Amino acid sequence: MRIGLDVMGGDYAPLNTVSGAIDVYSKLNPGTKLYLLGDQFRITEICSQKGFDPGNFIIVHCSQTIKMDDHPVKSYQKKQDSSIVVGFNMLRNGQIDALASAGNTGAVLTGSYQTLKPLPGIMRPCISVEMPLLNGKKMLILDVGFNVDSKPDVLYQFGILGSIYARAMMGISRPRVALLNVGEEEEKGNMVTKEAYKLMSDSTDFDFVGNMEANRLFDGDIADVLVTDGFSGNICLKQAEGMYNLLRKLNIKNDFLEGYNYEDYGGTPVLGVPAPVIIGHGASSPLAVANMITSTERALERDLVGKFKEVLLRN
Repeated sequence: MRIGLDVMGGDYAPLNTVSGAIDVYSKLNPGTKLYLLGDQFRITEICSQKGFDPGNFIIVHCSQTIKMDDHPVKSYQKKQDSSIVVGFNMLRNGQIDALASAGNTGAVLTGSYQTLKPLPGIMRPCISVEMPLLNGKKMLILDVGFNVDSKPDVLYQFGILGSIYARAMMGISRPRVALLNVGEEEEKGNMVTKEAYKLMSDSTDFDFVGNMEANRLFDGDIADVLVTDGFSGNICLKQAEGMYNLLRKLNIKNDFLEGYNYEDYGGTPVLGVPAPVIIGHGASSPLAVANMITSTERALERDLVGKFKEVLLRN
C-alpha cells in the first residue's frame, strides 16, 4: 500500500505532519510505504532533528504550498506544484493508492471534485465523522464540512453513501438513516429538508427512519446514519469538540467524552470519489496525524472505495 501524506497541510505543518509520520512509521504494515509530499529540505531537516532516517520515506519535493487561508479554487489552479495538487495528480495517475491531508479543506474538495471526479452518479463528494454514542456504539454524520449548501437530491445521495460506509466500516448490516431537522414531524424544517424528507421517505436504497433533532444526537436510539448539509454538520461537530475541550479544562474526564478527542480518530474519508482520500483536522497534532495515516491504511485494507464502486455501479 502506498500512502501519500500532504506534509505542508495543516496549521502546524510541516513539523507536526512529519513528526506524526515518524511516530507511526514502525506501527504500519510491513508492505505500507509512506510518500511525503512537500518541501524536501524541511522534511529531511525535521527527520534529522528527531534522529530518524528520511530514507524510510519516499519524499516527493513540492515547491509550493496551499495555505489554510488561501482561496481553495484559485490556489488549486495556480499552485500546480503544491503538495495537495501533486498528491491528487499522483492519486489519479495510480502512483499512490491513497492520500491523507490536514490541509485546506476547500482545496481538498476541489481536488476530489476536479482531479479525481466523483464516482458515477454521485453529484457531490462529502466527508463524515463517526460520532460516539452513550450506548457504546457510533453514529455516522455526513456531510460535516464539504458542502455548506446541499440540494435535496444531494442529501438523498448522502443517505446512500452513509449506508454503504456504515456497512463496510462500522459493521452495521441494516443502517437506519435519519435526516437532521428542527423537529421530528414530516412538515418541519426549511424547503430543502422538507423536500429531502419526501425523497428519502420513498427510498428503496436505504432504511429511512425520519427526522431527528439535535437534542437526540448522542443517545443512539434513532439512527446509525445522520444526513445533513455541510454547514449544519460542521457546526454539530465543532460544538461537540468545543464541549469536549471545555470539560477537559474543567478537569472532567470520562471514557465516553474521550471519543470526541479529534486526535484519536485522526481523519475521516472523503466519500463518493474513486480513490481513498482522508482529511484531518487543520490543527492536527503529531498524534492526530499518526492516527490519520492509520485511518488511511485501514480504508485501504477494508477496500472502502471498492465497496462504494460495487454498490453504485450495480445501481
